[in-house]
Amino acid sequence: MWIQKTITLPAQRRGFHLITSAVTRALPEIDSISVGLLHVFILHTSASLTINENADPDVRVDFETAMNHAVPESLPYVHTLEGPDDMPAHVKASMMGASVQIPVGGGDLKLGTWQGIYLCEHRDHAGPRRLVLTLMGE
Repeated sequence: MWIQKTITLPAQRRGFHLITSAVTRALPEIDSISVGLLHVFILHTSASLTINENADPDVRVDFETAMNHAVPESLPYVHTLEGPDDMPAHVKASMMGASVQIPVGGGDLKLGTWQGIYLCEHRDHAGPRRLVLTLMGE
C-alpha cells in the first residue's frame, strides 16, 4: 500500500514544535500497516524537520539556543531581501534537513519512548507550513 497526503500545519512562532500527533491524525491508515515506512517531507526552505526528545520542553529551548549560536543572524549575509532572519533560516534548515523517515509496524510509528517529530521553525514570522506524508507498507 502506498498513500501520499499533503497537510498544512498552522503558522508557529520561531522554535521547535512537536508535530507527531498532527502527522498521525492525518494518516489513520497507519493502523492497518504491519510493516512499513513513513516519509515526512517539508515543502519549505526556511523550516526543517527532525526527530528528538519529546518529553522535556527544555529540550526545545536548548535546540533553539544551540541553533542560534551555531548560525547567528549577525553574519554578513548577502541574501537579505526577506529580512535578517531569512538567510540564517535557510542555513539552519539545510543543517537540520527537509525530511525524516520513521519505521511503521503493528499499526503504529516505531519511535523510541522519548522520540517525537519536530517542526523546526527558523523564521520569526513564518506562515503555515506544508508537509508531504508518504506512507508505504503492508
